[in-house]
Amino acid sequence: MIIVEVMGGLGNQMQQYALYRKLESLGKDARLDVSWFLDQERQTKVLASRKLELSWFENLPAKYCTQEEKQEILGKNNLVGKLKKKLLRGSNRHFTESDMYHPEIFDLEDAYLSGFWACEAYYADILPMLRSQIHFPDPEKGEGWDLEAAAKNKETMERMKQEASVSIHIRRGDYLDAQNAAMFGGICTDAYYEAAISYIKEQTPDAHFYVFSDDSVYAKNAYPGKEFTVVDWNTGKNSLFDMQLMSCCGHNICANSTFSFWGARLNPSPDKVMIRPSKHKNSQNIVPEEMKRLWDGWVLIDGKGRII
Repeated sequence: MIIVEVMGGLGNQMQQYALYRKLESLGKDARLDVSWFLDQERQTKVLASRKLELSWFENLPAKYCTQEEKQEILGKNNLVGKLKKKLLRGSNRHFTESDMYHPEIFDLEDAYLSGFWACEAYYADILPMLRSQIHFPDPEKGEGWDLEAAAKNKETMERMKQEASVSIHIRRGDYLDAQNAAMFGGICTDAYYEAAISYIKEQTPDAHFYVFSDDSVYAKNAYPGKEFTVVDWNTGKNSLFDMQLMSCCGHNICANSTFSFWGARLNPSPDKVMIRPSKHKNSQNIVPEEMKRLWDGWVLIDGKGRII
């Protein structure tokens, strides 16, 4: 059995889910472990406390592991279990992501996988299947949704489909915090967005840009023209509908954020242009040829506005 740990925000949850489905497609006995969302101590070590938003999608096929199945692979976390792990180092079946792409995980039979698995190469071939099975919740069928925002989303999606729509994602918020800025800051620069917009306009002169951001005041000041619409009505629990709106646009300009990566991935248009920054984190050592191979079909632009 291979168990994939689910953790982080919605974009990361979807990547972990996609890897799980990829493993299933290869005939593996795969499961998801969602216990991270019950561990508040572990959640305090990441950017923000998260909810299992993956469970909000309608009728999403998924198999979850039991605590016993998890312990069977990882061993018990008591004194005896820790001694066994120390003495039998070669039997450690906990695989932790440490690079952009680990193709060796597809050869594993019994393992517990911890990581975010952002790389497109992991599951690019099954994205059409995932698009057909990932269904956003219907606000009219559940509690806690903003029905006024839902009506505006419906109207906006129809408009997006009738025009040369392009999503732009700008993530600020937690990326501006001192502890996170060193890792994620300074990547999606003004030069990056200017180059991305210019690239789209060269191909689609009549493009209309829908701007999504956790800082709508900044977005409105930065993009005031008639060719821009700032989407600012999906807040709180309803924020996941921004991803749905992104997927309805003809083209997508992403931040260094897995949330907008999935807005682009769920876009069904065969002619879409997907643009992302050349790196996700400042700790990455980017090899252009490798990035283009692992992110096939994406346009990669660096912080100086250069296409790599």
